[in-house]
Amino acid sequence: MLEVFQRKSEIFSYCSRRKSLGKTIGFVPTMGALHTGHLQLVNTALEQNDLAVVSIFVNPTQFNSAGDLLSYPRQFDQDLKMLESLGSDKIVIFNPDVQGMYPDGMNNTGTYDLNGIDSVMEGAHRPGHFQGVATIVHKLFSSVEPHKAYFGEKDFQQLAIIRHITKTLNLPIDIISVPTIREDDGLAKSSRNALLSEEHRAEAHRIYATMTKVKNKFDVQKIDDLIEEAIHDIQGSDNLFKVEYIEIVDENTLRPSANPQSPLRLFAAVWANKVRLIDNISLI
Repeated sequence: MLEVFQRKSEIFSYCSRRKSLGKTIGFVPTMGALHTGHLQLVNTALEQNDLAVVSIFVNPTQFNSAGDLLSYPRQFDQDLKMLESLGSDKIVIFNPDVQGMYPDGMNNTGTYDLNGIDSVMEGAHRPGHFQGVATIVHKLFSSVEPHKAYFGEKDFQQLAIIRHITKTLNLPIDIISVPTIREDDGLAKSSRNALLSEEHRAEAHRIYATMTKVKNKFDVQKIDDLIEEAIHDIQGSDNLFKVEYIEIVDENTLRPSANPQSPLRLFAAVWANKVRLIDNISLI
C-alpha cells in the first residue's frame, strides 16, 4: 500500500527528511484520473530519482467553467491502484483538499508575470487559466521542493508557463518534459477522453491524423491553406467536431514566426460536443 499524505506540512516534512539523507525527489503533479501517460511520467521520475512524489489534486482555479470543474473525473481509488501496479515502493502520494491548498480562499490566486505566453491559444480562449496553473504549481512546488518535476508535452503551453515561472522565481527545480503518449489510433492520452461519447471517440483519430497530414505537407503548402484544410478535415461533413483553433507557432515564444530556422509546432483545440480536446506536434 502506497503512503498517502493529505497535509502540506506532512509532505514537506517527509520530503525534507528524505533529502537530508541524500535522496533525490522527482515530482509528478496531476489532477487524477490517471492514464498510461501519467504512468510514463511517474516511471521517468523513478528512473531519474530515488523517490517519486505524485500529487492528485483537481485545481479549481484553472477551470473557466463551473460545469467543467464538476464533470472532471475524480477516481482516487482507481488512481491509487494504477500507481500500485507499477510495483514500486518509491512512490508516495500527495492528495490535499481545497482548503489545504487555498486556506485563504480560492480568490487568492497569484498575479504572475507570464511574459504574454498566457494570452495566446489556450490563454486566449480560457482567460485566467494559466494564472490558476501557475498558482497551484507554485504551491505544490513549495510543498514538495523536488529536485525535478515532470510534465507531458501534450500540454505544451502549460509546460512553457511552468518553465517560465520556475526561471523567473529562481526555483532550484529541473523541469523535465516527457513526449505525448497516444492511443493506438493516435488520440493523445487525456483524462477527458473518458468523457467522450462512443461516436466521438470512434472518430477522434481525425485530430492526430490531420495534424500529421499538415506536418507532411508543411514544406510544400502555404500555412493559411494548410490550416483551412485542417479545420475542414477535422470537422468533417458530419460536423461531429468543432475546431476552436489551429495555430502554427514558434515553440519557444508561442507566437507566429517568419524565421525559417524557428522550431515550429502545430497546436489544436477541438470540441467534441462538450468535451474539449487539445493536442500539438513538432513540425521539425
